[in-house]
Amino acid sequence: MADVIKLLPDSIANQIAAGEVIQRPASVVKELMENAVDAGSTSIKLVVKDAGKTLIQVIDNGCGMSETDARMSFERHATSKIKKAKDLFSIRTMGFRGEALASIAAIAHIEVRTRRMNDEVGTRLILEGSEVKLQESCQCSTGTAFAVKNLFFNVPARRNFLKSNTVEMKHIIDEFQRVALAHPDIFFSLHHNGSEMFHLPEGNLRQRIVGLLGQNSNKKLVPVEEETDIVTIKGYVGKAEFAKKTRGEQFFFVNDRFIKSGYLNHAVMTAYEDLLPSGHYPLYVLYIEIDPARVDINVHPTKQEIKFDDERLVYNYLKVTIRHALAQHNITPTLDFESDRTFSNILPQYPKIEKEPSSSPAVYKASSSINKEGRRQENNLKNWQKLYDGLDLAETDDQNEKKETVTLESKASENNEFDDQKGTFSKEEKSPYQIHNTYIVSQIRSGFMLIDQQAAHERILYERYMQVLEKQQTATQKELFSRTITIAPADVPILKDMLEDINAIGFDIRELGKDTFVIHGMPSGISSGADEQQLIDSLIEQYKMNVDLSVNIKENIARSMAYSTSVKRGKSLTTEEMRQIIDQLFACTIPYKSPNGRSCFVTYDMEDMSKLFE
Repeated sequence: MADVIKLLPDSIANQIAAGEVIQRPASVVKELMENAVDAGSTSIKLVVKDAGKTLIQVIDNGCGMSETDARMSFERHATSKIKKAKDLFSIRTMGFRGEALASIAAIAHIEVRTRRMNDEVGTRLILEGSEVKLQESCQCSTGTAFAVKNLFFNVPARRNFLKSNTVEMKHIIDEFQRVALAHPDIFFSLHHNGSEMFHLPEGNLRQRIVGLLGQNSNKKLVPVEEETDIVTIKGYVGKAEFAKKTRGEQFFFVNDRFIKSGYLNHAVMTAYEDLLPSGHYPLYVLYIEIDPARVDINVHPTKQEIKFDDERLVYNYLKVTIRHALAQHNITPTLDFESDRTFSNILPQYPKIEKEPSSSPAVYKASSSINKEGRRQENNLKNWQKLYDGLDLAETDDQNEKKETVTLESKASENNEFDDQKGTFSKEEKSPYQIHNTYIVSQIRSGFMLIDQQAAHERILYERYMQVLEKQQTATQKELFSRTITIAPADVPILKDMLEDINAIGFDIRELGKDTFVIHGMPSGISSGADEQQLIDSLIEQYKMNVDLSVNIKENIARSMAYSTSVKRGKSLTTEEMRQIIDQLFACTIPYKSPNGRSCFVTYDMEDMSKLFE
């Protein structure tokens, strides 16, 4: 029988490797920009068209390559970064595996122009599917310019799996931000379809963060810095009140290399314990400097996963450092054991308590003697409160008892409840009421309903916005004075993508500049006192949360608007507002679930409830 095992041709091997290294246009951006950094560049320009599907171009002013090196760079496992196995434990460069360019060349059309500083002419290479089509001398600037066109031209299945331009551009911006944050001393720019999105002059880390995340991020930052014999931690974390429900502003760098680590993220979240609402994520940009021999970065082809030789030690250092930074800037909560919150507004004011200088642990004393009369008044107040404890409850119980007696005796009581079949109240319905400003209780013939006010309102608004988007007819409330808002540069493409549809539902928003927009009007159903900046930021965040779902742009915007403008949990509602929510909910096509799948209401049957008391 003939032998069946054969060596794969390099072209096929490169395509297989490309499946791991190059997953989407953003993967090409990462590899080319990291190569530009390794080349010692002080200026790196990224140009993309159609979210990288048509063109990805990286232009740098680095050291450049010779004619031979330019050709060799596209061979598998060809690299200048390491020479022996021992070098794997002292890597300081971004790349080292020698797979990226070979993988890119296997699935795209590539043109390279490169020249070293002392060379009179440069080299121009054209490759298609790993095959060299042209190699010649040319005139070009010092450095290297890579142009990658028609990505996945020979792997149509991979190209078909690419997402929309909005999604792919978001991934490109993510990779651009990671490289730019790792090297604030290098100039970076990003151009998409002829427009400059980012222009980042070299500067310090805070300037680079603000340049990438927007001017509004400056007030959110808390500096972090700690140096030990083993590890150095520096960077910035965000104040807890600015935490978001979406991820995307969390960055770890180890020896200037961006990494992903759920373990270290847990350390950060632990440091924020009791400061963050559930499901919220703080901003952080943290740099860890450690001996390269203590980490293994050769774990995955993307080089974004690493292993520490002592993860627990790094975890504890990170957690303590962040807690210390938050405490220094008065972010952590404090407990006041002297205050009585119940009567804080009516108790007599006591002298200010000051810290007495001492080398021992903090000892506190009153700056003057405490007024005994004040103490007596406080005790009297508590005694009076005890005397009247329960009277208001007794009165309420008595009133409820009277109401129940009337209800039981009334022959018209059947018409005073919510009609399950008609889905409306009769003229003499029993008033709904709230529990903890979160749930609405409404009586029905068989028992009662418990309605989640936010989920119900989201369903109402979602169906309303979907109808408006389909009919393209809505009312706009013009603003007396136009309001200018600033959007984070990374979110500008998202808002531009949404602009036509959100204007169709009642907004009047126009682009003013690079990351600035003007609001001339708002949908008529939104309160005139709404914070426009907060509303648009929330709308963008919700849009990003839904963008990976299999929904079209109109449905995404309807979901996002419904969440952003709905009545939130904790909001006190009038009786009329509760009635409107109930009536409008049951006029919906699908009243049972909110757009994100939460139940809008549950029913409790009287027979089932009576069994609980047996």
